[in-house]
Amino acid sequence: MSETLVEPGAPQAGRHWMAAVLGATTTTVVCVVPGFLVGGLAVQIADELHFDPAGLGLAVSVCFGVSALSSVPAGALVERFGVKRTAMAAISISATGLFAIALFARTLAALVAFLAIAGTANALGQLASNAAVANRVPPGRQGLSFGIKQSAIPLSTLLAGISVPLIALNLGWRWAFALAAGLALVALLLVPPDERAGKRPAAAREGRPTAALVVIGVAATLAAGGANALGAFLVDAAVAGGLAPGPAGLALSAGGAINLTVRLVSGWFADRRTGGHIAVVAGSLVLGAVGLALLTQPGLAALAIGVALGFGLGWSWPGLLNYSVVRLHPQAPAAATSITQTGIYTGACLGPLLFGAVAATRGYPVAWLTASIAMLLAAAGMLVARATLIRRSRANGG
Repeated sequence: MSETLVEPGAPQAGRHWMAAVLGATTTTVVCVVPGFLVGGLAVQIADELHFDPAGLGLAVSVCFGVSALSSVPAGALVERFGVKRTAMAAISISATGLFAIALFARTLAALVAFLAIAGTANALGQLASNAAVANRVPPGRQGLSFGIKQSAIPLSTLLAGISVPLIALNLGWRWAFALAAGLALVALLLVPPDERAGKRPAAAREGRPTAALVVIGVAATLAAGGANALGAFLVDAAVAGGLAPGPAGLALSAGGAINLTVRLVSGWFADRRTGGHIAVVAGSLVLGAVGLALLTQPGLAALAIGVALGFGLGWSWPGLLNYSVVRLHPQAPAAATSITQTGIYTGACLGPLLFGAVAATRGYPVAWLTASIAMLLAAAGMLVARATLIRRSRANGG
């Protein structure tokens, strides 16, 4: 018995589904990159704006906190106005936030305000991208497609890490944001057209919260808290442990590359299974928790293995989770994933904030251990959600 228990109606695939995946991926990259750029360039930004790890946690948390508050309304907007208009609006908002940070972020308060603008783009762009994949990609390729789309997150981390030695240490951190803003506008050319629009209000009701979606959302909050703390604080923690900023940035990039690869591979395998996706998510979180625990130990070996497990598995699950939720709610993919995305964004908000506070007061080892425990609890929550889905299927005669 698996948790993928509802046979979805076949989405309208469209003839050019790879173009839809490309557009969804670039939209996601553009809309999520501001928060990760701040994490990757934390050392340089903090030196100029004069804030500690708690300030970094606050900045990243506000970005994802706004995403959490915007997620459900954004899902409704995507279902109402379609992918193309909402994706283009999200890209434009993100580019505006990036330019504003490059030009006008002179204090921590200003940085936080501009990241809040970017947070609305993140929610809108993510859900528009989910709908694009659900509506235009054939069912047998949706697992890989969601893996490709969610590779935008580690790709953003990789780009943030590379920007340290290539841009920030040579031209200054503001140039990294300015270049990202310019490249973001190119993504407007890749937004896919709408496959369907003006859906009946009854279809959106498929996205209403169920017990399973709520449990998944709570588990995703815990999982995303640890995972996003890893992306936001790895460079600063590595530098605090004695590593130079350049190699620390490359460690972040390596983690992003590993994570990108695992997301693609897990998506490919998902298309070859009939279910069990949430169980795989839970297993990935357990191994990710081991990786975070290893970061409490000194030395390059612990750092390398911790980054590989923490990024490669502890942060590999969002694509698989979105794929499973979309299969359960094929008529309202944006509305349904908006509920679980709210959990992810809440964790992304609270995780860095709490992690930064713990790191500032108790040190990074205690903070990494706390994040590891949160990820273990998330794995348990995913298994509870799976059991809820199985009980619902049996009650319905499935």
